[in-house]
Amino acid sequence: MSDSTDAVDSAVAVRQASEPSLLNSKRILLVEDDPDIAKLLSLHLSDAGADVERVSDGIEALARVLQESWDMVILDLGLPGIDGMTIMGQIRRVYPSLPVLMVTARGAEADRVEGLDAGADDYIVKPFSMVELVARVRASIRRIESISHARQQPVLVAGDLILNMDTHQVSVAGKMVDLTVREFALLGELVRYPGKVFSRSELLERVWGSSYEGYRHTVNTHINRLRAKLEPDSANPRYVQTVWGVGYRLVC
Repeated sequence: MSDSTDAVDSAVAVRQASEPSLLNSKRILLVEDDPDIAKLLSLHLSDAGADVERVSDGIEALARVLQESWDMVILDLGLPGIDGMTIMGQIRRVYPSLPVLMVTARGAEADRVEGLDAGADDYIVKPFSMVELVARVRASIRRIESISHARQQPVLVAGDLILNMDTHQVSVAGKMVDLTVREFALLGELVRYPGKVFSRSELLERVWGSSYEGYRHTVNTHINRLRAKLEPDSANPRYVQTVWGVGYRLVC
């Protein structure tokens, strides 16, 4: 591990230690067929307060994720039985808002985009820092809780875009649209401030958290996914527009 990685891990660890645990009693399904990696992940997440259940094959993973209640799923792609991408698709059909973090050795940009397009909220490539992974899990839980606590403004409206924060439902011109948790949170930030131009860094901080600094391409990918779902013509967006050299804004 490099000195720079050690420094990042130390900084994140200090931040995690200074805040109340967001993972206490959170049920996390860890789907990983490598026993050494699974044991290490389970140890770190358990130390952070999470209730971790481990499975090693795709068939059992799919059965448990569909039959039990989970706060988050950490999903490896290369699994025996049923591959992780197929499981991801099944999760999104049944639980569109369940946070899913993909863990994989496939680090090519095309693989990351495929994972995000399949519905993953985040994607981390092996080998990775355990401290960073726990930070990403915390960020996902923090975002979910911030959404669930937004009771003072349960319905957000911007033109013909309607977001129900209680039911996690989105409609565009009267048509219901299925969004992942991260897509919903991203759209929520834009709808709360129609016309405001957000930089990529600002959206990254608001939706993903400060531990994601340096991953601005993640914002671009999710904006493209939002456009594909919201826009009549994603190549000529009507709602989520680019302000070149600055960032993005919602026009309604």
